[in-house]
Amino acid sequence: MKITVIGSGYVGLVTGACLADTGNHVLCIDYDAGKIERLKNGEIPIHEPGLDAVCARGLAAGRLRFSTDYAEAVAHAAVVFIAVGTPSDEDGSADLSHVLEAARELGRRMNRDTLVVVKSTVPVGTSDKVRAAAEEELRKRGVPHRVSVASNPEFLKEGVAVEDFMRPDRIVVGVDPADTTSRETLRELYAPFNRNHDRVLFMDVRSSEFTKYASNCMLAVRISFMNELANLADRVGVDIEQVRRGVGADPRIGPQFLYAGAGFGGSCFPKDLRALIHTSEESGEPAEMMRAAQNVNTRQRRLLADKVVQHFGGRLQGRTIALWGLAFKANTDDVREASSLAIIDVLLQAGAQVRAYDPEATANAERALHGRAGVSFVPSAPAALEGADALVVVTEWLEFRSPDFEVLARALKAKVLFDGRNLYDPAAVRKAGLAYYGIGRSGVGA
Repeated sequence: MKITVIGSGYVGLVTGACLADTGNHVLCIDYDAGKIERLKNGEIPIHEPGLDAVCARGLAAGRLRFSTDYAEAVAHAAVVFIAVGTPSDEDGSADLSHVLEAARELGRRMNRDTLVVVKSTVPVGTSDKVRAAAEEELRKRGVPHRVSVASNPEFLKEGVAVEDFMRPDRIVVGVDPADTTSRETLRELYAPFNRNHDRVLFMDVRSSEFTKYASNCMLAVRISFMNELANLADRVGVDIEQVRRGVGADPRIGPQFLYAGAGFGGSCFPKDLRALIHTSEESGEPAEMMRAAQNVNTRQRRLLADKVVQHFGGRLQGRTIALWGLAFKANTDDVREASSLAIIDVLLQAGAQVRAYDPEATANAERALHGRAGVSFVPSAPAALEGADALVVVTEWLEFRSPDFEVLARALKAKVLFDGRNLYDPAAVRKAGLAYYGIGRSGVGA
């Protein structure tokens, strides 16, 4: 099948590369000429394990191509995915300008009946707006081509996106119940990912759009609830890790997304939570639980830094803090709304110097911090410890999982470790002569 993907960012690139890997001929387009040139040369602009190999196979076979030419892209295929960004607007709503402009560009160039598949994360009713935008341009041209619109939200986790696409737990497709042609086209397209178990969930378009937001916001609420429990555990002398195991053993609850930590970030949960809150309140619903989850996360993202400031008596002048992990989670270079940025901000305001290390996200963090004074970026985890008083661990990268605590104790002048992901056994840390602070772990004996 010939496929066009509009948008060659995180979602569009993974979608296009994986569809090409199963035999389709895919053309990905983007306005960013520099990005397209890099992709043509096999350079992947994001860190996503396995994506480079998938792209290389598609490029070598001639099934995956990249372009900035909309006319070429529209002429290439009768099935077009829209996978452009929907960032938060000032009021928290999803900014649909890129999505609707993509629809208008299609309408200006369509030369046949076309199925438009909205892959971007969009609020309920957006697919109707996409159809209207494309049809308006077709009317201006006076051509009779038909636009069909389906919703096919992505459920890709950064760090395992290729695996998620190739072996999905569900494929949500929203189509008009009367549009059997679009339904069968998408069933055929996803057949290679659906061989051993029927994972395709067909539903109406609006329910499909809502499912994406409901999924992400439910997970965000779950994380914030666990973090709120962890903060209470600290006050009443409970070990949240033991609680997590006990609660997660209940099959009605399960262990996933029960880990207390330094708050959630990234490109999805914060943005989608804001967007659904906006939709809810605009519709007359108060969104109390979602807003509470948002408020808990705002506090949680700076909690670790507050622990540092409190440990040192409220002032950090003359102190150097080592920080391990800048990405919002392991196996990505994404620092959008990462807890590390909030933690660095608090530490700098308190007068500290920060020496930060991340195996993949340093360049993005430097750009996000705009060269802010007081932060230096170093090439290794040991280098971050040089001259440091304390260590703050923010991201759960594999290389941070088993440090030599005796080495840390010798390196850190104030001999204190702040564990923002509860990676370590507090007893082992303390045995090495380090003070230990985790999230919800005050109930672990010294």
